[in-house]
Amino acid sequence: MDHTVKFLGRSLLHTDIVRVCVIISLSLCCILITALSLERQIGPVYTQLFYFPIIYATYFYPKKGLYLAGACALAFELLSYFYVYPSTVDLISTTAQAILFILVAVVVSTFTENLNTSEARYRSIFESTLMGIILFDQNTFEIRLTNECVEQMLGYTEEELRSMRFPDLFSTPEDQRVFYERLGTSADISNFQTRFLMKSKESLWVALSWRRVTDNMVSMSIIDINSRKLAEQAAGENLARYQQVTESSPTGIVILREEKITYTNPSFTRFSGYSPDELSGKDLLSLVHEDDRAGFSEFISASDKKSDLPEIRECRFITKSGKERLGALFVTPIVQQGNPSLLLNLVDITEREQLKERIQKDTEMRHGIISTVAHELRTPLQPIMGYLNLLTQDPTTYGVNDETRAILDRCAKSVDRESQIINQMLELSVLDAGKIPLSCSVVPISDLLKTIVDTGGYASKADLVIDAPPDATMEADEPKLSTVIDSMLSNAVNYSKPPRKIRVTYQFSNSEQMHRISIQDNGIGITNSQLDEIFEPFTLPDGSSANRKHDRVGLSLSIAKKYVQMHGGYISVDSIVNLGSTFTIHIPRTPAGAETSHDA
Repeated sequence: MDHTVKFLGRSLLHTDIVRVCVIISLSLCCILITALSLERQIGPVYTQLFYFPIIYATYFYPKKGLYLAGACALAFELLSYFYVYPSTVDLISTTAQAILFILVAVVVSTFTENLNTSEARYRSIFESTLMGIILFDQNTFEIRLTNECVEQMLGYTEEELRSMRFPDLFSTPEDQRVFYERLGTSADISNFQTRFLMKSKESLWVALSWRRVTDNMVSMSIIDINSRKLAEQAAGENLARYQQVTESSPTGIVILREEKITYTNPSFTRFSGYSPDELSGKDLLSLVHEDDRAGFSEFISASDKKSDLPEIRECRFITKSGKERLGALFVTPIVQQGNPSLLLNLVDITEREQLKERIQKDTEMRHGIISTVAHELRTPLQPIMGYLNLLTQDPTTYGVNDETRAILDRCAKSVDRESQIINQMLELSVLDAGKIPLSCSVVPISDLLKTIVDTGGYASKADLVIDAPPDATMEADEPKLSTVIDSMLSNAVNYSKPPRKIRVTYQFSNSEQMHRISIQDNGIGITNSQLDEIFEPFTLPDGSSANRKHDRVGLSLSIAKKYVQMHGGYISVDSIVNLGSTFTIHIPRTPAGAETSHDA
């Protein structure tokens, strides 16, 4: 979570402060370079400079960015008037360019606001779905987001749920233990049946399905199956009592005997559009989409022969009106009036699947925006750097004094830093889209570490020790692994105080079949609250000057984490404030993507 500071009586996020500083810096650099270029008559490149702060500002602040565009247009017009007057042609040209600044800002602002509107619409669907949904952090198990259905199901308020850890919802320690085991065995689970403890201290049977939506976020779908469980316990003894429960169940319930419908509850009749009389004696298979009938028949046949509860199955149905709806089925063998029958529980997941598709489209759209903005920002940087270098390398020709040269040097460094940020944005966007392949080979560890140290000049920046067997090798993508280690070493140097002491250690764990590369420093350390944030893009752990200097947008560690995950590994962090940190890269003996391209 981003921290806030007080400024002029207002609370501001650290991220907003960084963005505002970037916008102001870019704007001032544009004005300065434009003035110098007009004075020296260097060329028309200065007109492109103002697009950087304008696009950046309107992307993050759609409405306020328009004011910046107007200010930049006015500044450009005033500078042009001062240097080109009385040339009417030149004044008309600069005026048109200033108007173009505003038009670009309007286009970017409109596009961003439309994107925000789309996100709000998807959130509305999320809140209105009849299925409970919880998002929690897979590392800390902290609940980050819930919908209203969960709150109604368990009796807690949103604030109460977000103050809890997800395992706290389980009814007993045994239920927690089983959950941890299932979570550790698979990334995606369907129909995990367990008990939750409601606020009223009553146990509630639920069916859980979860999927990892990001590297550290799990989406948990919750279905109330309490009525189903009650029905299973009473079905053989008292069908009438069972029907009282099922009549009010939000889950569609159907009883089949010899593949014919003998009972349906109101939820299923609403789902299908048929009346109970129309459904009675009807072959349920006739309601199933023709493409799903073969699989549905196999599912029913297999369920009829099992004593254990079967897994959930998704199936398309055709309603009376001809519409296609998607249902999730649970099937349980029962005995009804002395005859073997099947109890079907159906949950309408049509809207859930539509929501998943919309979220996927939204994610792809965001990647596209980042990639487009990064490309548009990066294109003019090379000529800008060329002109800056031209001015500083030949100051006599262009009349650049020492003071001006110092200013131009600072501008060049700023442009270079922005270029690095843009390249990282592009790299992260491509990584998120899963378009970077993994090309593994045998990598000599000792040679790789020495090359990284020599290239980065780390030996001159810190007392550095490398502890790695000279013959040690591992299978990995060497350029990507080099990027990861370089990011860790740079982080260790930047956040350490003299005398800097850094130790790089390589080990191989036979028990885990893992390669381990550890980078230990004596730096400022990381608090427990910051450990969950340091690998998130566009997030800074704190507001220190060191953070603003070395990694203003927090991309390098995020990229490093994704590269390690492409190998099937992970990064662990041990840290003590004011004593130092140890970052450990864990890569399996055989990387997950050793033979195939990475597929996000």
